[in-house]
Amino acid sequence: MTPHDEFDRANAQAAQRLTTTPTVVTARYDPDTDRVIISLSNGLEVSFPAHEAEGLETATLADLSRIEIDPPGFGLHFPTLDADLYVPALLQGILGSERWMAARLGARGGKARTAAKAASSRKNGKLGGRPRASTVKPDDPRTVDA
Repeated sequence: MTPHDEFDRANAQAAQRLTTTPTVVTARYDPDTDRVIISLSNGLEVSFPAHEAEGLETATLADLSRIEIDPPGFGLHFPTLDADLYVPALLQGILGSERWMAARLGARGGKARTAAKAASSRKNGKLGGRPRASTVKPDDPRTVDA
């Protein structure tokens, strides 16, 4: 396949996507609800919590007040943050990259308080708890071998 054929195929796929995927018509930030509100070409309006999306976690009102829509209407750009969001992914509930989402999920899981987690912690405590971290490094010349 020549580069020209690949270019033609990519253009055909893009044209197909434009006919099957809703595009962004307008986007705005509502400070009263702390949500980004997106109006789509199919008449649907969707919103998401601004500070729950990758790149917007620490955004100020000024940062969120300016939203640009990419020319085909599949992306949102926040110029003062240099943050971009892909709207088809947002429609699937994906608010960031896979790595970023996994880190957020892991942080939430670590804060979870369940009966099973409490029981496991008590059991571990009866065994002496978590071992203390060694303050002497193995290659430390002050370490004496017994």
